Amino acid sequence: MEENDFVSIWLEETGNPAIEELTRANRDVADKMSNFLLEKGMDSTDLSAMLDIDHNEIIRWFNGLHAFSIKKLNEMTTTVAMS
Repeated sequence: MEENDFVSIWLEETGNPAIEELTRANRDVADKMSNFLLEKGMDSTDLSAMLDIDHNEIIRWFNGLHAFSIKKLNEMTTTVAMS
């Protein structure tokens, strides 16, 4: 980082609001999906089968280790709505 790189200094001191918002949004989606599964008497294995996604990826979602893409969010919404 250059001495006079004000943007880098600001980001280091204050964080990146866009990344923080994305992290919050992903956490909210994971929480809502967990609640949905509980309401339906389902678990992450059932969601994995519904969405045809590797179960390990689903686990990463719920642990906050993987972000949801817009494409995947749309697919989940459509699939869940049809269930």
